[in-house]
Amino acid sequence: MPPEKCPKDPEFTTPLRTGEMTLPTQDGGSTKLTVELALTQDEHSKGLMYRTSMPEDHGMLFVMERKVQHFWMRNTCLALDMLFIDTDGTISGVLENVPTLNEEERTVGCPTPYVLEVNAGWVRRHGVRPGTKVSLPKH
Repeated sequence: MPPEKCPKDPEFTTPLRTGEMTLPTQDGGSTKLTVELALTQDEHSKGLMYRTSMPEDHGMLFVMERKVQHFWMRNTCLALDMLFIDTDGTISGVLENVPTLNEEERTVGCPTPYVLEVNAGWVRRHGVRPGTKVSLPKH
Protein backbone atom coordinates (compact mmCIF):
# COMPACT_ATOMS: atom_id res chain seq x y z
CA MET A 1 0.00 0.00 0.00
CA PRO A 2 1.34 3.45 -0.83
CA PRO A 3 2.40 5.24 2.41
CA GLU A 4 0.16 8.22 1.66
CA LYS A 5 -2.93 5.94 1.80
CA CYS A 6 -2.10 4.74 5.31
CA PRO A 7 -3.82 6.49 8.25
CA LYS A 8 -1.45 8.59 10.35
CA ASP A 9 -0.52 7.39 13.83
CA PRO A 10 -2.41 9.64 16.26
CA GLU A 11 0.09 9.19 19.10
CA PHE A 12 3.78 8.78 19.75
CA THR A 13 4.65 5.25 20.82
CA THR A 14 7.68 4.09 22.74
CA PRO A 15 9.57 1.40 20.80
CA LEU A 16 8.87 -2.15 21.94
CA ARG A 17 11.43 -4.57 23.34
CA THR A 18 12.87 -6.91 20.75
CA GLY A 19 14.00 -10.52 20.70
CA GLU A 20 15.38 -13.06 18.23
CA MET A 21 13.59 -16.07 16.78
CA THR A 22 14.96 -18.91 14.67
CA LEU A 23 12.69 -20.76 12.26
CA PRO A 24 13.63 -23.86 10.24
CA THR A 25 13.27 -23.53 6.46
CA GLN A 26 12.16 -26.15 3.94
CA ASP A 27 15.72 -26.58 2.61
CA GLY A 28 16.92 -27.86 5.99
CA GLY A 29 18.46 -24.55 7.00
CA SER A 30 17.10 -21.88 9.26
CA THR A 31 16.30 -18.20 9.21
CA LYS A 32 16.47 -15.63 11.99
CA LEU A 33 13.99 -12.88 12.72
CA THR A 34 14.26 -9.84 14.94
CA VAL A 35 10.83 -9.51 16.53
CA GLU A 36 9.19 -6.71 18.43
CA LEU A 37 7.51 -8.15 21.52
CA ALA A 38 3.88 -7.08 22.05
CA LEU A 39 3.40 -7.99 25.72
CA THR A 40 0.62 -5.74 27.05
CA GLN A 41 -3.01 -5.33 26.02
CA ASP A 42 -2.24 -1.86 24.62
CA GLU A 43 0.64 -3.28 22.58
CA HIS A 44 -1.60 -6.13 21.36
CA SER A 45 -4.29 -3.66 20.29
CA LYS A 46 -1.90 -1.41 18.34
CA GLY A 47 0.27 -4.15 16.83
CA LEU A 48 1.67 -3.03 13.47
CA MET A 49 -0.96 -0.33 12.87
CA TYR A 50 0.05 2.71 10.83
CA ARG A 51 3.31 1.22 9.58
CA THR A 52 4.11 1.36 5.90
CA SER A 53 7.16 -0.91 5.81
CA MET A 54 9.01 -3.57 7.78
CA PRO A 55 12.38 -5.16 7.00
CA GLU A 56 12.19 -8.72 5.58
CA ASP A 57 14.00 -10.16 8.61
CA HIS A 58 11.68 -8.51 11.16
CA GLY A 59 8.28 -9.24 12.62
CA MET A 60 6.09 -8.75 15.66
CA LEU A 61 5.45 -11.48 18.22
CA PHE A 62 2.28 -11.15 20.27
CA VAL A 63 2.66 -12.83 23.67
CA MET A 64 -0.75 -13.57 25.20
CA GLU A 65 -2.78 -15.98 27.27
CA ARG A 66 -3.16 -19.42 25.64
CA LYS A 67 -6.58 -19.35 23.96
CA VAL A 68 -8.08 -19.20 20.48
CA GLN A 69 -6.71 -15.90 19.17
CA HIS A 70 -8.72 -13.55 16.92
CA PHE A 71 -6.95 -10.78 14.98
CA TRP A 72 -8.14 -7.96 12.71
CA MET A 73 -6.23 -5.51 10.54
CA ARG A 74 -7.74 -2.17 11.60
CA ASN A 75 -5.41 0.67 10.52
CA THR A 76 -2.84 -1.94 9.43
CA CYS A 77 -1.33 -0.95 6.10
CA LEU A 78 1.15 -3.81 5.74
CA ALA A 79 0.03 -7.04 4.08
CA LEU A 80 1.03 -9.74 6.55
CA ASP A 81 1.35 -13.47 7.10
CA MET A 82 0.30 -14.62 10.58
CA LEU A 83 1.74 -17.68 12.33
CA PHE A 84 -0.15 -19.01 15.35
CA ILE A 85 2.35 -20.70 17.68
CA ASP A 86 1.71 -22.98 20.66
CA THR A 87 3.53 -23.03 24.00
CA ASP A 88 6.17 -25.55 22.83
CA GLY A 89 7.02 -23.50 19.72
CA THR A 90 4.97 -25.59 17.27
CA ILE A 91 3.22 -23.59 14.55
CA SER A 92 -0.45 -24.54 14.88
CA GLY A 93 -1.69 -22.60 11.87
CA VAL A 94 -0.81 -19.98 9.28
CA LEU A 95 -2.81 -17.24 7.58
CA GLU A 96 -1.16 -15.84 4.47
CA ASN A 97 -1.48 -12.40 2.91
CA VAL A 98 -4.12 -11.16 5.33
CA PRO A 99 -6.03 -8.19 3.79
CA THR A 100 -4.99 -4.74 5.02
CA LEU A 101 -7.28 -2.11 6.58
CA ASN A 102 -9.83 -4.79 7.38
CA GLU A 103 -11.79 -5.45 10.57
CA GLU A 104 -12.87 -9.00 9.76
CA GLU A 105 -11.65 -11.34 12.52
CA ARG A 106 -8.99 -13.87 11.52
CA THR A 107 -8.21 -17.06 13.44
CA VAL A 108 -6.95 -20.59 12.92
CA GLY A 109 -9.30 -21.91 15.60
CA CYS A 110 -6.59 -23.52 17.78
CA PRO A 111 -5.58 -22.19 21.20
CA THR A 112 -2.13 -20.56 21.10
CA PRO A 113 -0.29 -18.06 23.30
CA TYR A 114 1.76 -16.56 20.44
CA VAL A 115 1.03 -14.98 17.08
CA LEU A 116 3.90 -13.93 14.84
CA GLU A 117 3.26 -11.34 12.12
CA VAL A 118 5.71 -11.09 9.20
CA ASN A 119 5.56 -9.49 5.77
CA ALA A 120 3.11 -11.14 3.36
CA GLY A 121 4.79 -13.87 1.35
CA TRP A 122 7.44 -14.54 4.00
CA VAL A 123 5.93 -17.93 4.91
CA ARG A 124 6.10 -19.20 1.31
CA ARG A 125 9.53 -17.69 0.64
CA HIS A 126 10.94 -19.58 3.62
CA GLY A 127 8.85 -22.76 3.37
CA VAL A 128 7.50 -22.46 6.90
CA ARG A 129 4.31 -24.43 7.57
CA PRO A 130 2.12 -25.76 10.38
CA GLY A 131 3.88 -28.41 12.45
CA THR A 132 7.22 -26.59 12.21
CA LYS A 133 8.88 -25.90 15.57
CA VAL A 134 10.41 -22.49 16.17
CA SER A 135 12.61 -21.08 18.88
CA LEU A 136 10.83 -18.42 20.92
CA PRO A 137 12.59 -15.42 22.44
CA LYS A 138 12.69 -14.84 26.18
CA HIS A 139 10.16 -12.25 27.22
